[in-house]
Amino acid sequence: MELGAQLYTVRNYIQTEEDFERTINKIADIGYRYIQISGVGKGIAPERLREICDSHGVKTVLTHSDINRILYDTENLIREHDILGSSYIGLGAMPEKYRGTDWLSYFYEDFKEPVKKIAASGKLFMYHNHNFEFEKENGVTLLERLLELFTPQEMGITLDTYWVQAAGADVISWIGKLKDRLPCVHLKDMAVVSGSGVMAPVGEGNLNFPGILEALKETNCEYLLVEQDTCQTSPFHCLRQSYENLKKLGYE
Repeated sequence: MELGAQLYTVRNYIQTEEDFERTINKIADIGYRYIQISGVGKGIAPERLREICDSHGVKTVLTHSDINRILYDTENLIREHDILGSSYIGLGAMPEKYRGTDWLSYFYEDFKEPVKKIAASGKLFMYHNHNFEFEKENGVTLLERLLELFTPQEMGITLDTYWVQAAGADVISWIGKLKDRLPCVHLKDMAVVSGSGVMAPVGEGNLNFPGILEALKETNCEYLLVEQDTCQTSPFHCLRQSYENLKKLGYE
């Protein structure tokens, strides 16, 4: 499993081409060699993103892409991922209208053809969870219903460790349930500050990362992507803390 950084962590620093290059340089200096592109500024050509990454020895493995492009501009999106060198096309969150059993079937209806095109291209559509997917109706979670709609060849899950914990679910148990759908995973810790759970660098919170990483060895996981949506200090400092802590566990 290769260690990477989710650029959403540093989204405020990738809005221009110049800042994107500065950020990739810092990411590479920390030691990361793989990234997920998410939150990047509009108007930066994929060819230029690839050129900047290549110049710093960094490879893009996953994106979070605009839902309308996934649905209505699928072929061009696939071509852009060919340019980036990324095999995984991700959706960051399910639009609110689909988040119930009365409308979830339409998520499948709307996405089934784009997802098939992505699979036919040799890539995989990746769904990223938050905590709402663990809400139950008649004893079944939304995430479980999603797994019934799409096969592992059609949809992978970018499991986010923080959000599983925030839902009150067991991260290691869900890793076992999703073992053939996890080529990419978001590593994100949870600490407690003033009685509330907050996002923290990996190893600085309370999640059992030695156990989580051991469980991931039994899956098809390829990339461990560090993400921290909100940081108490500099996001670059947080990414470095996570990297150093994971390095101590044998990952770099």
